[in-house]
Amino acid sequence: MKKLPLALGALTLAMFFSCTKDIQQDTTNDAAGSAANSNAVNENAGDPFVSDEILVKFKANTSDENKDKAFKRIGGTVSEKILTKAMKHAGDDEGIYLVKASVKTLEAISKIQGVEIEFAEPNYIYTHDASSSDTYYTNGSLWGMYGDASSPANQYGSQAAEAWAVGHTGSSNVYVGIIDEGIQFEHPDLNANIWTNPYDPVGGGDNDGNGYTDDTHGWDFAGNNNSIYDGGRKGNQDDHGTHVSGTIGAESNGTGVVGVNWNVTLISGKFLGVFGGNTANAIKAVDYFTDLKNRHGLNIVATNNSWGGGGFSQGLYDAISRANNAGILFIAAAGNSGTDNDVTASYPANYDLANVISVAAISSTGGLASFSQYGATTVDLGAPGVGVWSTTASNTYSSYNGTSMATPHVTGAVALYKSVNTNATAAQIKNSDKILSF
Repeated sequence: MKKLPLALGALTLAMFFSCTKDIQQDTTNDAAGSAANSNAVNENAGDPFVSDEILVKFKANTSDENKDKAFKRIGGTVSEKILTKAMKHAGDDEGIYLVKASVKTLEAISKIQGVEIEFAEPNYIYTHDASSSDTYYTNGSLWGMYGDASSPANQYGSQAAEAWAVGHTGSSNVYVGIIDEGIQFEHPDLNANIWTNPYDPVGGGDNDGNGYTDDTHGWDFAGNNNSIYDGGRKGNQDDHGTHVSGTIGAESNGTGVVGVNWNVTLISGKFLGVFGGNTANAIKAVDYFTDLKNRHGLNIVATNNSWGGGGFSQGLYDAISRANNAGILFIAAAGNSGTDNDVTASYPANYDLANVISVAAISSTGGLASFSQYGATTVDLGAPGVGVWSTTASNTYSSYNGTSMATPHVTGAVALYKSVNTNATAAQIKNSDKILSF
């Protein structure tokens, strides 16, 4: 392990070492890292990526003429120039180009190389890895919230219930970004804890100048619109994003489930669609939250990243680094393949950055979940990830398994810690000897 002492005094997430839905609907192996994109290819049996598409970053001050020459080497056309507000804030006026090539992806990366190229890489595919009076809490289902002295009790739970018992239930002044599928923002167990953007009232204009018009509850980067929930009243679209949101911040309202935080503000950065997501949109989602914090001073303590897949991306690494510079923790699922991340890297959990926290899954008996990835130096801790009940789309509740489910327990713990230790920095939270040990 990285020996991250997120030891969690009153929130003891067992120090070990993204989702399957239990066959209970009121209950799928969450394939954290398995591609489900109709355009995905895998040219060398490696990590899946979007066919005939690459991300290109030029060195500073490269002329338009030399850029055009580089594009011509691969018969490339620019689909999009990604230049986020967070990039500009960091002094990067060049951005990244999303390029459609006339040759295969890996061939394009080889052919475009030249002195003017900072990096060229695939557009990788990512998929999601799946005392209160609330019903699922009192009936013994929410073991991940229990502590050894709570009722019901479980020594391998997150110990959240013991924090609640001494009055620590969260704060709406603490913000968490959900980089995932969308969130059913009108779910009866979530609606009070969903962000409504005061800086950009609905009106058809980009009032706050962040590049996103009417981003009322966040932004859908997969669809490039402000509709963060596409599940409707039936079906399971946006289930996964809604599920992780409930673990972090479902309300304590006498019904359904309850989250680690009864009070918190959740913002959607939806980038996973029906066929998963990609690097280009992941970069934009990470930068969205960095810009919100830089632009408005929002107290965004962390983003939850219950997804994985693809190889190392310099573009995504740089985005997470910008989040680190803004003091935002990046909490990521270790993955569901049962492998050792020290041997075979799993991204984004394996990015070696100060703000990354990598989370494995444990069961209710305290053991490493059979599917969970692990790593003595690359995985920080384990959290409840088996039989985790939470909110799902269409006003429902479901039980999922996965490092996807473990990750929001840690994100929730970080948010709860921040609500009490208001002056704690991201580094102090990550490196504290105890979280919620008041």
